[in-house]
Amino acid sequence: MWVACELKRASERVRQFLNSLIGFLWQSKKTIMLILIVAVATIAVSTAIAMWLSRFDNLHIPSLGTLRTTGVEAYGGDINLTQDGEQYIDWGTIYTGMLVNRSFYIRSKTNVETTLNFTIANLTFLDSNGENVTEYLPIEMPLIPDWNCTDTPISPDQEICVNFTLQASIDTSFINYLLVYEVTGFSFDMIIRVIE
Repeated sequence: MWVACELKRASERVRQFLNSLIGFLWQSKKTIMLILIVAVATIAVSTAIAMWLSRFDNLHIPSLGTLRTTGVEAYGGDINLTQDGEQYIDWGTIYTGMLVNRSFYIRSKTNVETTLNFTIANLTFLDSNGENVTEYLPIEMPLIPDWNCTDTPISPDQEICVNFTLQASIDTSFINYLLVYEVTGFSFDMIIRVIE
């Protein structure tokens, strides 16, 4: 009997609590509705911004760099060969702002000590139809190449390992160019030569 009374009191307390909760929610329905609307709007805006920004974070372009040398021989490491025997570096997929590294060996073919020099030339951007859209580039240096051998002296027959880095610019006008022209890839000539 005592247990039944306690269960009845507990049941009554739960019912009173639920009634007061329902009453509170009913009186605060405008405030609760406003909170729900703000929460849904915040989630929707955050999702839209994240989707828009992901277009830039995931923006990538495949690339190749044909290797041209004068006074040195390049071999090994990340060097690949075409069917015609032409050397090239596959830079892989480059994301804007990301640094990509490649390395290989060079050996001097001169009979005097010289200094190494590196430049890029014939930079070409292609759109989704394979057409050259390089003439529309909005900035002068959309790619930032670098290496560990700037002004490095090299003796006759000396062999050294060279490390190259390549970074695609994060300049807004360049990113817009990639999107507007639907750039799907680029290529350039990597020229390594000796200066006496």
